[in-house]
Amino acid sequence: MCAECGMNPCHPRCPNAPEPVPVHECVKCGYGILAGDKFWDSPKGKICEECVDDMSAEEILKLCGESLTEAEKEER
Repeated sequence: MCAECGMNPCHPRCPNAPEPVPVHECVKCGYGILAGDKFWDSPKGKICEECVDDMSAEEILKLCGESLTEAEKEER
């Protein structure tokens, strides 16, 4: 039994508890994606929610193999 939290195994918030094991790894930042975390399973790999929030629309389109098209003036 843990002297800190009094449980066996330790409560997840106990300082003696083992580090959680990531389920996936973010291809952008390299940090682990834990069970219960949200992520985007992009064409390039799994991207954590924090990295998705930091991405511009243009970056997201590029990852999907798309791009914005520039409008051209029509001739009459």
